[in-house]
Amino acid sequence: MSKSVIAVIGGTGDLGGGLAYRWAKAGYPIVIGSRTEEKALAARDTLRMRLPEAQVEGAENAGAAERADIIAVSVPFSHQHSTLEVLKPVVQGKIVIDTTVCLQPPKVGRVQLPPEGSAGLIAQEVLGSDVRVVSAFQNIAAAHLDSDHEIDCDVLVTGDDKEAREVVIDLAADAGLKAWSAGPLANSAAVEGLTSILITLNRIYKIPGSGIVVTGKPGV
Repeated sequence: MSKSVIAVIGGTGDLGGGLAYRWAKAGYPIVIGSRTEEKALAARDTLRMRLPEAQVEGAENAGAAERADIIAVSVPFSHQHSTLEVLKPVVQGKIVIDTTVCLQPPKVGRVQLPPEGSAGLIAQEVLGSDVRVVSAFQNIAAAHLDSDHEIDCDVLVTGDDKEAREVVIDLAADAGLKAWSAGPLANSAAVEGLTSILITLNRIYKIPGSGIVVTGKPGV
């Protein structure tokens, strides 16, 4: 059975690049998206050098999303709305994974949720009801993804479509991560807020990429 094609919008950045690397390594065809085709193709070439066997292409954002079955959006909060508007016509009926967090420099260690409630809720509002928005991967340090070591960090997955959440949980597993279904998209506010807390822990305790782990797992 062939694997879904995944477009990583913002795949030239740290988190997006890490996700693209992990999924390409797991055998998924990847299309790296960027605001410019030149940057996307450069990121494609870099990933091909690391993984010569990888199925990876590059395109500007809308073209990347149009060619994919599943779209992961990894862009700064300041670019989220404009990026989603570009993607909207070509992602209808698809799953869109939103990784955005409302970080507002310089106080990125302070929880600052947007008036809409969360970046995940913004994504659903912009893209419309025919797009299955799932919020995930906000609490994973990019440096962990862009490596080959085992990641001791869990992923909380929220979304209003249960089936779409399960798809993303499976994608997380293929990226080497344990993921948990954390309820409706409204709960993404709590998950996104944790990012600022983890940034604060990193700063105070000199941790190179803290994360969360769900305890009390059955059988453990």
